[in-house]
Amino acid sequence: MTTRGRRPAPPGVANDKDIESMIRVDHAGEYGAVRIYDGQLAVLDALNRNSPAADAIRKMAQQEERHLKTFDRLINERKVRPTALEPVWRLAGFALGAATALMGEKAAMACTAAVEEVIDEHYAGQLDRLSGDTELKKTVTNFRNDEIAHRDEALLHGAEDARGYRLISEAIKGGCRLAICLSERI
Repeated sequence: MTTRGRRPAPPGVANDKDIESMIRVDHAGEYGAVRIYDGQLAVLDALNRNSPAADAIRKMAQQEERHLKTFDRLINERKVRPTALEPVWRLAGFALGAATALMGEKAAMACTAAVEEVIDEHYAGQLDRLSGDTELKKTVTNFRNDEIAHRDEALLHGAEDARGYRLISEAIKGGCRLAICLSERI
């Protein structure tokens, strides 16, 4: 037994510290997603792009706002310290979104596809470890389904047809994995 009278979680199952880390990183990720879409929409709106791709981005952005509000609530209710890297993610997310949108709608969609592929993997890993926290497990399951739908939508809008797709995709995936690793801890 621990000093608090609770048994440690079995190997592979999330303990309280792990759950705090999950909430912190998921909050940071949803914040980053909102900022990416903010950057993309700022550019697309400035260019007066009223296209099916821009409309899809607006819809995905609305879902990400809902995700962020949920994790804002969880951060507050569970008294989890948010990542200290939020100012970095604020700037980096917006810059990534704006840069990919400046490269064109397909590059913006390539960004979305890459981010959502990493988030799908990330959420899948969390679900493997969440057992007793049914609220968080349900939230992560629902949001993972949304993220998979975002990836699929981005692919339907020509993400893989973006010039330099492989390079864009791999660079963004690497950045996302680094952001996840840092946000879990910092």
